Amino acid sequence: MGDVMQQAYFITGTDTDVGKTFVTCLLLENIKRSGRNCFGLKPIAAGAIVTKEGLMNDDAQALLRQGSVALEYHDVNPICLQPAIAPHIAASLAGIQLRVSDLVANCRASIKKGLMVDTKAVTLIEGAGGWHVPVGASEFLSDMVIELQLPVILVIGMKLGCLNHAKLTVDAIESSGLRLAGWVANQVSPEKMPFFEENISAIKELIYAPCLGIVPYSPSAAISDVAHQLDIDNLN
Repeated sequence: MGDVMQQAYFITGTDTDVGKTFVTCLLLENIKRSGRNCFGLKPIAAGAIVTKEGLMNDDAQALLRQGSVALEYHDVNPICLQPAIAPHIAASLAGIQLRVSDLVANCRASIKKGLMVDTKAVTLIEGAGGWHVPVGASEFLSDMVIELQLPVILVIGMKLGCLNHAKLTVDAIESSGLRLAGWVANQVSPEKMPFFEENISAIKELIYAPCLGIVPYSPSAAISDVAHQLDIDNLN
């Protein structure tokens, strides 16, 4: 991992519900085990519960707990929307206009706050849904990543269609001029998809970036028990 800004990565997925948060938490755990501080950010989250402190999203709370740099919830998740639907639709229902420029500013502010604790801390920024999630009129979450020039880690949900989704996502990342730092295969259902190993081999042929690990289906497992499935030394 390079200098301060290069110690930030964006985690995207081939689709929604492919395990981005779980994988991000596994990555954070591995970073801590390597002796470095780290924190996770969720710039925008749709799907929240009302608390006395305001709206809170489960994924953002998981990132907050897993990081080793103390941040406030709002630093981790500046924009929290209640309905678990596409962010731009949830924002419209709430009377909020999403702008990529605001997302960029929020990320920079949160990263700056985290680095005030440790200038060498690693930042993992988790997206919402897949790569080209709309955030407003002709703007996409991927535009934020391009503006911040973040290397990308791709979480591939291992199910029928994943080869196509993975290749399309990688092509989109590359066409944006961004670097794919690595990918993680995540088993998203109790039963492995047919020809699981053959699909893994096919992905390795399709994607030049290193495989950081293959995560078994483990919805109730502790992060500490699964973290060994990943190898961050392979980060590109």
